[in-house]
Amino acid sequence: MAAELELSNVAWLLVVIGLLLAVGVMFSRASRRFSIPVFLLFMAVGMLAGSEGLGGIVFENHRLTFRIGTLALALILFDGGLNTPLHAVRRALAPAAALATLGVMAIGALVALAAHLLGFPWPQALLLGAVVSSTDAAALFSVLRASGLQLRSRVGATLELESGLNDPMAVLLTLAVTQMAGGGGLAGLDGGLTGLALTVVVELLVGGVLGAAVGGLGVLLLRRSRLPAGGLYPVLTLALALLAFAFPTLLHGSGFLAVYVAGIVIGNSALPFKTALRHFHDATAWFSQVTMFAMLGLLSFPSRILEHAWTGVALGLFLSVIARPLVCMALLWPFRFSWRESLFVGWVGLRGAVPIILALFPILSGVAGASVLLDVVFGVVVLGAVIPGGTVPWAARRLGIATAAGPPPSAVLEITSLRPLGGELVSFAIDAALPVCGVPLSDIPFPGDARALLIVRGAELIAARGETELLPGDHVYLFCRPDERELVDLLFGRAEEE
Repeated sequence: MAAELELSNVAWLLVVIGLLLAVGVMFSRASRRFSIPVFLLFMAVGMLAGSEGLGGIVFENHRLTFRIGTLALALILFDGGLNTPLHAVRRALAPAAALATLGVMAIGALVALAAHLLGFPWPQALLLGAVVSSTDAAALFSVLRASGLQLRSRVGATLELESGLNDPMAVLLTLAVTQMAGGGGLAGLDGGLTGLALTVVVELLVGGVLGAAVGGLGVLLLRRSRLPAGGLYPVLTLALALLAFAFPTLLHGSGFLAVYVAGIVIGNSALPFKTALRHFHDATAWFSQVTMFAMLGLLSFPSRILEHAWTGVALGLFLSVIARPLVCMALLWPFRFSWRESLFVGWVGLRGAVPIILALFPILSGVAGASVLLDVVFGVVVLGAVIPGGTVPWAARRLGIATAAGPPPSAVLEITSLRPLGGELVSFAIDAALPVCGVPLSDIPFPGDARALLIVRGAELIAARGETELLPGDHVYLFCRPDERELVDLLFGRAEEE
C-alpha cells in the first residue's frame, strides 16, 4: 500500500508539472500576437496555479527555487553562448563590457537613490538597486528572437552580449550589499570597498579564464571522442555546461560568466553533430525558461505584490524611462553609437528571472525586510515586461534600427556529421536589395568550391541549376569552405542561422 501511495503521489506531481508546462507553452502563441514577452505568460501560469490562484498550490520554498533557478539560468546562458557568433563578440565586446560593469553599478546606484527617496532605508534601497541592476538573458533572448525583427548587427550583438555578461556583476553586488545589510554597513563587508573591487576583478578573471578552459577542453573531447550513439553528444555538452558553472563557482570565480564563455567557445568550433547539439540546447533552454518562470509564479503572492504595487511601478518606471536610458547613452557615446541606437539599447533592458532570484539572496541570509523587497521586485519585473518588453518591435521601427525579418523557410536542410567537416551548409534569405537577386546561378561569381545546392521557394523545393534565378523571398542553401565564407557573405548577406 505504501508503494502504491507513493506512486500516486508521484503521478499527481507529474500531472501538475505536465499541466504547467503544457499550458505555458500553449499560451506562448499569444506572446507575439499581443506583444507580451513569453516569460511573463509562463510566470502568469505559475501565479494562476499558486496558493492565491485557481490551482491553490501552496509553495514558498525559497531555497529550492533558488537552486532550480540558478541551474536554469546556467543552461540558458550556455545556450546563449552557443548561438553567439565570434564576429559579434569581437565587434560588440567593448560596449557590452562597459554596460555589464560600469553600467550595472551606475544603474544600481541610481535605483538605490530613487528607492531611498521613496522611503526605503539605505540597506534595503541598496539591495533593491543591486538586485534590479542587470538585464536578464532569458527574457532578452526570448523577446528578441520572438519579435520577428532584424536588428542592426552591432545593436543586437551588444544587447545579447551585455545580458550574458552582466549577471556576474549583479550577483557580486547583491552578495556584497547583503553582507553589508546583515553585518552593519561597510564594517560587515570583508575588506571594505577595496576588498569588494578586488573580489569583482578576481571573480570575473577566474570565471572568464576557466570558462574558456572548460570550453576548449570540451571541444577536444567532442572532436576526439567516438561515442557509440549520437544521442550521447548532447549529454556530454550538458555535462560541460554544468561543469563550466560549477568549477569556477567553487574556486571563487563567476560561474555565470564561465558558462556563457564556455558556450561561446564550443559554439564557434567545428564539432560533430553540431546541428543536433544546437537543437538540444535550444530545447533545454526553453524547458529551463518555462520551469523557472512557472516556479517563480508559484512562489509569488499576488496580494502582497499589489500591496506594494505603487512602489514597484514607480521604481520600474524610473529604471526603464530614466536610469537605464541615461546610463546607456553616456556609456555608449564613446563607442560612437548614435543616439537612436543608445536609446534603443537603454529601452530594451528587460528584467526577468535574474532580479527575482537575486532577491532571494537576502531572504536566505535572513536580512530584515527581505520579503518586502521580493514583492517590490516582482512589480518591477512585471512592469518592465509589459512596457519596454511589449514595445520592442514598435521602438525598433520607430527609431529606425531594425527591419522585419523574412518568414522562415518552409523546409530546412541540415547535415548531421559524425566528425568535423571541411565545409559547411549555410542558408540565406534572398532580399530584393541583394546583388544576387534576379541573377541566374551560373552568372554569380561563387568563390572557390562554393555552390548553391537547393532553393526553397514557398512550398516548393527547387534544384539549383545554372539557369535558375534567385527571387525575393527565396531561401537558398549553399555549400562553402571556411575560408570562402567571408566572400559568400558579401554576396548573400547575413546567414539565417546567425
